[in-house]
Amino acid sequence: MTNSMSNIEFVTNLVEHQYKVIKNEVLDQYQVSFEVKKDDVHSVLSLLKSNGWIQLSYLSAIDWIEENEFEMVYILFNWEKPVHIQIRTRLDRDNASINSILPIFPGCKYYEREAHEFFGIKFPGNPDHEKQLILEEWDDMPPMRKDFDPRAYSDRKFSKMEYTNDFVNKDGKDSKQDARTKRYADVDKLRTGGKK
Repeated sequence: MTNSMSNIEFVTNLVEHQYKVIKNEVLDQYQVSFEVKKDDVHSVLSLLKSNGWIQLSYLSAIDWIEENEFEMVYILFNWEKPVHIQIRTRLDRDNASINSILPIFPGCKYYEREAHEFFGIKFPGNPDHEKQLILEEWDDMPPMRKDFDPRAYSDRKFSKMEYTNDFVNKDGKDSKQDARTKRYADVDKLRTGGKK
């Protein structure tokens, strides 16, 4: 086994020799990131797998709402050359779709389902990508999109409850509520610089 910087140099040469890398970033001595074109993702992942990066540690997405894009992130690991590799690519947010990597990494099945459920990204080739995984009976826009409004969702789905500051001491002991109320008032004074 060689040292981690040699491993990063090895994988950098391997990827950049065969693909046009949009952005390469060494994140630390054990992690490197390559942004590639969407059309190159599958062949880059296949190349890396055939060179020892056999573990798909995770895949997920980032919502760049201002740019109207999602960024897919695939994280691979090699036990022989201990370097994590991130393969990144951008997708159009309005038509977020990328072919499944199921033929390369069968373990991606649930990661793709999760990315579909939370971001709305489609993965043609994964027959289960639209099945709900975590959010049972979810019927709104995917909740990890930055334009999802949790307050509006909560207002639509749940009745509003009014809470009072009246407390009933049922165990007969002295109430600690007066001390709590004083503490809350002191905290409020600190937030305003002692002025209230």
